Amino acid sequence: MEITPEEYKQLVKEKAKKSPIVKNIILAFIIGGLICVVGQLIQNGWAAAGLEKEDAGTAGSCTLVFLSALFTGLNLYNKLAKYGGAGTLVPITGFANAVVSPAIDFKSEGMITGMAAKMFLIAGPVIVFGTLASVLYGVILMLMRLL
Repeated sequence: MEITPEEYKQLVKEKAKKSPIVKNIILAFIIGGLICVVGQLIQNGWAAAGLEKEDAGTAGSCTLVFLSALFTGLNLYNKLAKYGGAGTLVPITGFANAVVSPAIDFKSEGMITGMAAKMFLIAGPVIVFGTLASVLYGVILMLMRLL
């Protein structure tokens, strides 16, 4: 059976499941917001435990990274992502998930060639870009001070 590209496009359009965009946006907003609320509660908890504001923020960030990595390892983060979609990409938890997921996926290839080598498969470019951007920013700032 020969089919033209236009006929194929029409067939795909007819058979494709419609995406519930509004529902997905609302769920992403709610789940992302809840992650942020939990992060704020954690930071407030550290502050209540006696840490200064800046230290409580650092401890809160570390706690969120740990919890995200733990939940990824327990396959709970992926289940949450099925409902929350882009809402689970809240920067710090999404980044931890992006580092831990490939490490888990390639665990069978060994500790060095699997987990260690593949751990930054997704997050690596982000780290490199962030490092490069911060170096460029530092050089520009230094040059501005000299002028």
